Amino acid sequence: MSNKYIERVIEDCKKNNPGEVEFHQTVEEVLRSLEPVIEKHPEYEENAILERLVEPERGITFKVTWVDDNGKIHVNKGYRYQFNSAIGPYKGGLRFAPNVYPGIIKFLGFEQIFKNSLTGLPIGGGKGGADFDPTGKSDAEVMRFCQAFITELYRHIGPSTDVPAGDLGVGGREIGYMFGQYKKIVNRYEGVLTGKGLSWGGLNGRTEATGYGIVYYANEMLEACGEKLAGKTVAVSGFGNVSWGTVCKLNELGAKVITISGPDGYILDEDGVSGDKVDYMLELRASGKNICSPYAEKYPNAKFVAGKKPWEVKADLYIPCATQNEIRIEDAQQIVANGCKFLCEGSNMSSTNEAIAYLQENGVVVGPSKAANAGGVACSCIEMGQNAGKTVFTPEQVHAQLKDIMVNIHKECKEAAEEYGFGYNLVAGANIAGFLKVADAMLAQGIC
Repeated sequence: MSNKYIERVIEDCKKNNPGEVEFHQTVEEVLRSLEPVIEKHPEYEENAILERLVEPERGITFKVTWVDDNGKIHVNKGYRYQFNSAIGPYKGGLRFAPNVYPGIIKFLGFEQIFKNSLTGLPIGGGKGGADFDPTGKSDAEVMRFCQAFITELYRHIGPSTDVPAGDLGVGGREIGYMFGQYKKIVNRYEGVLTGKGLSWGGLNGRTEATGYGIVYYANEMLEACGEKLAGKTVAVSGFGNVSWGTVCKLNELGAKVITISGPDGYILDEDGVSGDKVDYMLELRASGKNICSPYAEKYPNAKFVAGKKPWEVKADLYIPCATQNEIRIEDAQQIVANGCKFLCEGSNMSSTNEAIAYLQENGVVVGPSKAANAGGVACSCIEMGQNAGKTVFTPEQVHAQLKDIMVNIHKECKEAAEEYGFGYNLVAGANIAGFLKVADAMLAQGIC
């Protein structure tokens, strides 16, 4: 009966959200791992918890009209899906990218429910963004877009309602422009956005938090299997803030990073991406060109492989940090053929469901993104607390909290998987541990 219940909810979700393939993917991945939970807790079906989870509490779509430097008027679409507030105000990033559409935002918002729950902090799930591409735009154009975007969104957010942050295409510059416009409109200085500058409410250590958290989680994975991160070779994708933080912490813990990547291809640096090479990753990102090929020009011992992903390179650990579904079945097959036993997802929903299944069937331990990259939103919540308390935390205080949170997330994933008969399956464990807290809060709050 429970399996039929889960399948019905999945099919209804697909019918109600046609064409939104990324959203369908995450709903299937999460719900199918909950079968033993639903069997043990019939009250979840009786109270339609799954139906209520897959439907956002609120979805906002709006027009964003702005003017470029030549005086031409542009119209973009903006979105905010406020998915679930059972354990706290909506929390999740804003993504500015040309491929943004409801299916992308819903997938990110749905994942955010469980990710935020896993942190153990009082934050619910939400996500937003726009089909705006900041690449190649002047600072003035980005500012005008951000001001127009928040002028539409401001009435739906607030420090106790919904606290957006950055995501792909939204960094400190964009957060600053949006915060300034919000403050001007509401005439209040409040922690409505996270990822702010350090001089105006931002958190020490937030920039590197997601990457550091990924490595803390990966380290727990390896140690649970009797291995150490020190001395391991690691293939990383991407070269933005998440990849940068990941590479920094990997080097600190004694691992050797041998790849980074971009849309143009990947860099293989067998000498290791360390020292000033790590700083150069930030220069590449700041260039706005969204390519990594100049790395090989600056460091001739490195090799640039155009048009490919780094998963063909043999490594002890793979950490995808670029975008969703960057690991597909053919990549999973290559990873298994390479003899690797560990993959830790850094980007949101890094792998297709088919790829995850193949990796696990062939003995690869997969650290799911909703657990492994939760350090970013955890530190965003710490920033919310800092703003509310009108105080400032030191980097040491932030990093200590972050490490404790990531170690505990791994522990909860491991224990939930074992309790429900999945063994050391961190994908199922993350879904179950994240779900239980939210579901029980929904039961306690009644039909709402």
